[in-house]
Amino acid sequence: MAHLTHSQRQLIENGLRNRRTFREIADSIGKSHTTVAREVLRRRADSDKGAPGRVKNRCVHRRECKRMNVCGDFKCSRRCSACPECNGKCRFFREDLCERLDAPPYVCNGCRDEHKCVLRKKYYIHDVAEEGYRKLLAGARRGACIAEGERERMAGILAAGFRLKQSVHHIMAANRDRFTVSQKTVYRYINSGILQHPKRHHLPMAPCMKPRRKKGAAHKVDTKCRQGRTLADYKAYREAHPDTPEVEMDSVIGRVGGKALLTIHFNNCGLLLAFLRDANTSQSVIDVFNAQEELLGTAAFKKLFPVILTDNGSEFSNPNALEESRSGGGRRTRIFYCDPYASWQKPHVENNHRNLRKIFPKGESMDNFTQEDVSLALSHINSMARESLNDRPAVELFEAIYGKKIIEKWGIRLVPPNEVRMTPKLIAK
Repeated sequence: MAHLTHSQRQLIENGLRNRRTFREIADSIGKSHTTVAREVLRRRADSDKGAPGRVKNRCVHRRECKRMNVCGDFKCSRRCSACPECNGKCRFFREDLCERLDAPPYVCNGCRDEHKCVLRKKYYIHDVAEEGYRKLLAGARRGACIAEGERERMAGILAAGFRLKQSVHHIMAANRDRFTVSQKTVYRYINSGILQHPKRHHLPMAPCMKPRRKKGAAHKVDTKCRQGRTLADYKAYREAHPDTPEVEMDSVIGRVGGKALLTIHFNNCGLLLAFLRDANTSQSVIDVFNAQEELLGTAAFKKLFPVILTDNGSEFSNPNALEESRSGGGRRTRIFYCDPYASWQKPHVENNHRNLRKIFPKGESMDNFTQEDVSLALSHINSMARESLNDRPAVELFEAIYGKKIIEKWGIRLVPPNEVRMTPKLIAK
């Protein structure tokens, strides 16, 4: 079946604006109503548009909240619920989402309450939809793309069905209009870990079937998740907050398919952190962030990692989960991305990887190592005298800035200069 044309997308937008049903729109363009529904779900665009004369406060507590001076401005005499600053500064903030977007027509086009709604909106705009379609065609050979919000919505539908012991086929048949991909693609997403929930073992036949050895094409999350998080956005944020410490993040792979390291570099002192993960997945990075927040405390986590620059690896493809505090403390960090194929834009962590590779050679498995082994290696790496630090070790400088208790929680210590060892034998098994 031929793909939708630009003119057909324009007719879809006009139909939505005129509050026509999917069947009515489908009849006008000669397509099925499921095609129209999938097109709208797949191509709808997020909007930060507010409402004229209304405060853009999107907290679920905004109607009954009586808090004041959350931002620290004690000269202000109005409630925080009457100020949009509450959205990003209140630790009790929880975004209110419109339930209408979970049901047809899935967008705000033609909504009678649009002019007075302050919640985040979604629109179907034919020019934007056409541009997204063209980008998808251009990137088709690099693997399937799935938007972050679409991934979460699809995972929710599947999880609800799996709780009732329903098969994937039944779930998709019962929610035909709500899936924008084929059944085969859904299975591929689950098996490859793109859908973190449900897991592969939730599939009825998975426990008795061996996974295929053939490695499929890499699945990348759609670049929409990086909107507002580009390198240009990072530079603008740095200009507005010049005193905020810079932190760079990356991954170091051992043998393909095995354990991997999540590396974090503090540019203000040169300290390198590394956390061992069972696999190089998005969920493993989220688990590290959650574990560190629990270990350090939310306040210390925010102080140490206020803003993080990383690359476009699929393991960093869920920025919302990385940014939001697990304890309900609001935003714990800010994630920004380098330009595609431009890892040199985070040079500090890349350069420190050279020291890490002296102990963990490229291509060799990390499966037999533990986090204690990694901490031992980090103790030696961070105890090296650095010319850029006036011949001081990174451990010493970090302790001067943040204190000794934090670095002790990571199991990193200062190694005497003559005992520093940078060879694989340091942690040989």
